[in-house]
Amino acid sequence: MSKFTDQRYLTTEQYKDSGNLDARIEIHRRFSTNPYGWFNWVFDTLVQLPARANVLELGTGSGALWVSITDKIPTNWTITLSDLSQGMLDAAWRNLVVTGRNFKFEQIDAQSIPYADETFDIVIANHMLYHVPDRPKALAEIKRVLKKGGHLIAATVGETHQKEIKNWLRRVGKDGNFSPVSEPFTLENGAEQLAPFFANVTVSRYEDSLLVTEVEPMIAYLRSSIRASEISEEELAKVKTELEKEIKQNGKIVISKDTGLFEALK
Repeated sequence: MSKFTDQRYLTTEQYKDSGNLDARIEIHRRFSTNPYGWFNWVFDTLVQLPARANVLELGTGSGALWVSITDKIPTNWTITLSDLSQGMLDAAWRNLVVTGRNFKFEQIDAQSIPYADETFDIVIANHMLYHVPDRPKALAEIKRVLKKGGHLIAATVGETHQKEIKNWLRRVGKDGNFSPVSEPFTLENGAEQLAPFFANVTVSRYEDSLLVTEVEPMIAYLRSSIRASEISEEELAKVKTELEKEIKQNGKIVISKDTGLFEALK
């Protein structure tokens, strides 16, 4: 089984706490070129909800979406934040308890959502469906718990996302096939996977890139990746040398991004 969908690995190693995710969020926070911000852009889709919406987020991670837009959340929304990892839920609780908002926190496997049919106005899956072993089962569950007319917001990446990182690692890797991102649910193939469950599916892309001016955040990012165990210290040192050379020559490292979301209507 791939590490990207190995639930034991994901909950006991990669996402046992928020450390790895925090390292990846940080590089986007510091070096993204789009000043509007990913979380603000995602929330622009959520504001279409009714004033008394019942919201479920699957794979909430550290709760970063809600930390960023706390002051924009309608007061009458009921929000349940869930994750497969208890460590991630603990991080989300710590980040959000100070907001004074009444979030609910639950440990939930997206393949078996413990709620009745037609409970939620919206289900959010922010960069997490590619971690689900049985996506059709999860999508069927999401459809089941959505109210008629309810929305699924499923964010993911495209196949060329951060292609520069792939190329660096491919050059230094032993097998030449290193890929730091999973591709089972992308902006290219996600609509086909959603179609059996949702008749109305649209996709939107968020225009952005990274202009990185420091090497250490990039190394921290690489160490945080799911494929980090496949990078030897020797290979990582070669990547660091390349990055240092590029910053010295150009003053920055340019990394393309291809992120976006599907909106599926029940």
